[in-house]
Amino acid sequence: MKTRFNSFDIVCSVTELKRLIGMRVNNIYDIDNKTYLIRLQRSEEKSVLLLESGSRIHMTNFEWPKNVAPSGFSMKMRKHLKNKRLESLTQVGLDRIIDLQFGSGEAAYHIILELFDRGNIILTDYNMIILNVLRPHTEGEKVRFAVREKYPQSRGRDGTVTSVEELRTILEKGQIGDPIKKILIFQLDFGASLIEHVLLMHNFTNASKLGKTFHIDKDINELFSAIQDANLIVESVKNETSKGYLIQKKEERANTDPNAPKEYFYSNQEFHPMLFNQHKSLPYQEYDTFNLAVDEFFSTLEGQKIELKMLQQEKEAVKKLDNIKKDHDHRLTQLEISQEVDKQKAELITRNQELVDNAILAIQSALANQMSWSDIDNLVKDATAKGDPVAKHIKQLKLDTNHISMYLTDPFAGEENANSDEEDDSKHLSSCTIDIDLGFSAFANARSYYDKKRHAAKKQQKTIESHGKAIKSAEKKTKQTLKDVQTITNIYKARKVYWFEKFYWFISSENFLVIAGRDQQQNEFIVKRYMKAKDIYVHADVHGASSVIIKNPDGLPVPPKTLNEAGTMAICYSVAWEAKVVTNAYWVYGEQVSKSAPTGEYLTTGSFMIRDKKNFLPPSQLSLGLGFLFRVEDSYIDKHNGERKIVGNDDTENYVENDEVEVKIEEESDNEDKQKEILDVIQEQQQQSGSDSDDEVSKFPDTQIKINHVEGTKINVVTESVISLVESDVIYLGDSKPIRLKPPAQKKEKSLQQPKNIEKVLEQKDENVKITISKRGQKGKLKKIKEKYKDQDEEERKLRMDILNSAGAPKEPKKNKKSKDVQAIKNIKVPRNPKIPVQKPENEDDDEEEQTAQVEIDMINAFTGKPFFDDELLFAVPVIAPYNTLTSYKFKVKLTPGTGKRGKAAKTAINIFLKDRSTTPREKDLLRAVKEEQIARNLPGKVKLSAPKLQILKK
Repeated sequence: MKTRFNSFDIVCSVTELKRLIGMRVNNIYDIDNKTYLIRLQRSEEKSVLLLESGSRIHMTNFEWPKNVAPSGFSMKMRKHLKNKRLESLTQVGLDRIIDLQFGSGEAAYHIILELFDRGNIILTDYNMIILNVLRPHTEGEKVRFAVREKYPQSRGRDGTVTSVEELRTILEKGQIGDPIKKILIFQLDFGASLIEHVLLMHNFTNASKLGKTFHIDKDINELFSAIQDANLIVESVKNETSKGYLIQKKEERANTDPNAPKEYFYSNQEFHPMLFNQHKSLPYQEYDTFNLAVDEFFSTLEGQKIELKMLQQEKEAVKKLDNIKKDHDHRLTQLEISQEVDKQKAELITRNQELVDNAILAIQSALANQMSWSDIDNLVKDATAKGDPVAKHIKQLKLDTNHISMYLTDPFAGEENANSDEEDDSKHLSSCTIDIDLGFSAFANARSYYDKKRHAAKKQQKTIESHGKAIKSAEKKTKQTLKDVQTITNIYKARKVYWFEKFYWFISSENFLVIAGRDQQQNEFIVKRYMKAKDIYVHADVHGASSVIIKNPDGLPVPPKTLNEAGTMAICYSVAWEAKVVTNAYWVYGEQVSKSAPTGEYLTTGSFMIRDKKNFLPPSQLSLGLGFLFRVEDSYIDKHNGERKIVGNDDTENYVENDEVEVKIEEESDNEDKQKEILDVIQEQQQQSGSDSDDEVSKFPDTQIKINHVEGTKINVVTESVISLVESDVIYLGDSKPIRLKPPAQKKEKSLQQPKNIEKVLEQKDENVKITISKRGQKGKLKKIKEKYKDQDEEERKLRMDILNSAGAPKEPKKNKKSKDVQAIKNIKVPRNPKIPVQKPENEDDDEEEQTAQVEIDMINAFTGKPFFDDELLFAVPVIAPYNTLTSYKFKVKLTPGTGKRGKAAKTAINIFLKDRSTTPREKDLLRAVKEEQIARNLPGKVKLSAPKLQILKK
């Protein structure tokens, strides 16, 4: 299969790509470490140019999966090429080197793309001084491809032949018997396909060999003429755009039904800018341009590899079915043959009864006289030599099994077969070599062969009867196998390999992506490429501990639970797992991690300097879990929003984006005091709003709230909506228990002013803060209240507010002396968001960084660990994470240090999930599509697997 450009392909591609000249660079992305995309734009016209080191260059309409975090090489090209105009695009000679110039004069920069050997991409300035190189190396003793070196402009060669003498010199370097095509390929820069094409035009086949079918003196002029034709073809494609052709291979699909029409699969094998002579008899697809053909070839390459693998599996399944059918037919044939042979042997023994009895008696007599087996053998040989009629029919003694072999003939068929070849005895009914049991008479031996014949007949009948069932069962199994192969193939096609899967990874309980290096090289790589200043770096002072990165795209504080989970990961992927040692990890901000030591000492690969304070985490338990995340179709993602989020409770701090919020909670026994304090909150808001200008919004989180409530009441501060007033004399704090106001009649006039301000305060509320009051035993009432007011709109709310305004102010409650003694003030302080300086790459916009962050969030939001029955699932991804992270997952098992092998543990886990009764057919298909090595490679070492009813499932 052809996977890279030759010189002729480059000529055609450059001719077509020249229409990009004049377009400006909009942005640059990297697909992998060898493949880059340059997005170009000219007014409304947009194009994407793809460059792959060592392989290809073409425009693409395919949506290639770009890396979330651009590589250093991409960032360097962005810095120098962004907004620059493409001024020229040329091929260096006829070599596989392309020079792309962006900008002009002293502001010009060059991208040199090398498509030979291991390939390279080089960024230079206008003086051809190398600014960055994808693959630094040295050629020979002097030529170095490194930063600040000058790129050799004479690097390209022009491999052409201009005279017959030059061609003669080339041919004389070859050896006798070398194919002419092979000699020319290494000397001329036309590419193998074009050379073969012109050779066929001049009647030189692949069998033309130097000194045998090709003679220099006789055929050199004709060969030179062929090379001249190749030159003409190359010159012609420099002036006009070439068509594109995909050469295909036709393969028949497997089918269990012989009467069904045959189906074929066409796989792309090669791409060419013209239809060469050697390909005219093969199936092909034609495209308007060479660029379209190349883009189609590479964009479908991975899919076709999966199809070909599926085709091979289908063929193996059908072949297995054919083998079952052949084996069944073979068994029936053998049973028929054995019946005929046993019948023949029985008849021959019967017809030679006297002879067989005499032979048995002779051997039994010798054994009775206690003769040795060797003496008996010699006795039989001597008797045979003397012409004894019994001895000459004894061919072999098998005294160890109490048998002798006799060659018997049919006495009624004549003596014509007596001297026939013993190798063909089984083919003749008139003679055969038969084993005779010395313990039975001739008739008894004949009866035993008849019994064998009858037994074989019964076996044949049973085989025939079971033939239909066996074949039907095999066909059913084969059809199921074909269906499974098709399903798994479709899953593979939909399966997207994410950038983080090459590392250890998991998604935390609060929806943060956590990655860790598998070795020191990956530890170095993820810190340098993927860690940003706002990310969290987690590590442990244990040998072999991974560098763990918590990706934090939105920059908010990372909750403690996620920090602990990342710490568990750092500990488990270290020697602590094998040693079963419990220790703790620490975390720091990304900006605290550096590769440079203040003392100037050398830091080995994967080692980093941590500046300032380390934040140590609690000791981590050596407990991991194996679970599965399912990628849902995009339209089903919203159903799973909030599955992984920060949960506010007594043990977890609550985070908001604003400054500190301090809530003082005072325990009171009188419900009226609680009502008073609620009104105090509202009055306090009135005073604050009155002091501000009319257009300034009151900031609720900046207010210190003092709430008195009865014993047993709990207050939580979370980051969503605020106070809502629903009924005429009821205040709702969030979605919790309603509080009924009891305003006294004597203060009615005063209160008429107050509720208007209440509405103003509520309209000026901060949308990021919500105060909820919950009381034990009130869940049912809260549910009814939610149901009652779920459809309330703004107009209805204002109407209810007007009703509330007429209720007046509440009565001043009596002071309870006892309450002062039982006050228990609790302060809940929410830490401010630390201001972490984010070091942005050069020349990168804020919009692009926000877009990258959103891509990361959207990417992990598409995964769910607890799919719904009606979800459309695309594929399953195995994940190894701290076990408490997988609590809500549908499929999970616990892993602790043990003695079990990783591969066996992975296989056992999948079998457990497949046998679960709650597993849907689609989930089973997705689980089967996961390879065991995908799971095993992420396990930290030898493990012990724990799951409910594990022993029963194993049995």
